[in-house]
Amino acid sequence: MDAAPLDDFRAGLRRFVEREVAPHVEAWDEAGEFPRGLYRRAAALGLLGLGYPEAYGGTPCDLATRMVAVEEIARAGSGGLLASLFSHNIGLPPILAAGSEALKARVIPPVLGGDKIAALAVTEPGGGSDVARLATLARRDGDHYIIEGEKVFITSGMRADWLTVAVRTGGAGAGGLSLLAVPGDAPGLSRTPLRKMGWWCSDTAHLRFDGVRVPADHLIGDEHGGFRLIMENFNGERLVLAAGAVAFAQVAYDEALDWARQRRTFGHALVEHQVIRHKLMDMRMRIVASRALLHDVARRMESAGDRAPDAETVADLCLLKNHATATMQACADAAVQILGGMGYMRGTKSERIYREVKVMTIGGGTDEIMKELAARQLGI
Repeated sequence: MDAAPLDDFRAGLRRFVEREVAPHVEAWDEAGEFPRGLYRRAAALGLLGLGYPEAYGGTPCDLATRMVAVEEIARAGSGGLLASLFSHNIGLPPILAAGSEALKARVIPPVLGGDKIAALAVTEPGGGSDVARLATLARRDGDHYIIEGEKVFITSGMRADWLTVAVRTGGAGAGGLSLLAVPGDAPGLSRTPLRKMGWWCSDTAHLRFDGVRVPADHLIGDEHGGFRLIMENFNGERLVLAAGAVAFAQVAYDEALDWARQRRTFGHALVEHQVIRHKLMDMRMRIVASRALLHDVARRMESAGDRAPDAETVADLCLLKNHATATMQACADAAVQILGGMGYMRGTKSERIYREVKVMTIGGGTDEIMKELAARQLGI
């Protein structure tokens, strides 16, 4: 998108966040959910369809436009809102990439239109980042698969109408994995809500599959070919997590700077104290560096087009995810410190971001896993 249209898009989205999102975030957090109607309002702005083909109700665009969407939604200061409102961006890509035309036509348009919710279900009680060891089984039975197993920490898991579920259809290891599109109303699927440190307005679920029957044509891609799709999906998830982390770091900085300009101590505005100015500059330094790395990696990923990004880009993406979340963590901590007692109170953006930062360092792969994967990609 050219600069002028992108600026117009940002301005319109900022007005939407200021009027329809930010004033309600605190209440949504306390309620543990946000209205389902917000999906439809976001869809009407074209937000849910960003990056998807027009044939399915999407709006083709570059990564820069998607990054702007993340930045502006993040201004409300709620990671839970961002995670659940856009959970389809980790649930739909495998279907778009490898699903049958019939499956794409059935699943994607209603989700991009805000009428249905999509989610991804990979993590299990017995393991997270080690996807190759997942244990949920899907046994072929004529024209159906029968699923037995559990998934945990599933974003939008309580109210998702479609779940992209990683299952084991073959033997041990990565070669035995597949993906299935599971309707949210499938008999035998049960859901339990989970209470969390942060992301309160994002429903998070423990899913149980007790003899869930799914038509065989809901298989996404080839049988036993799910591992590659899962790994490719992780690339997109990690990029968005990094973009969100940088955006939330900026939100913490902005709130801390605003507070420091207004708050007076010992006869002076807080920002007039050198130690506070230095804290703010440390925050800015981290944000600018992380944003530069984010834009570089995003550019390289986009230049790959339909091809898988090269090993060096994947390695740098993993390191970007760590760098960006470390920036968010440092800025959240500094912002709460600058706000003092007010930073410890519910209702400030910095307090919420401080609580939410840990899930950013864990989701999509922990810091430790990211370092190991980066080293492997580089042959180290």
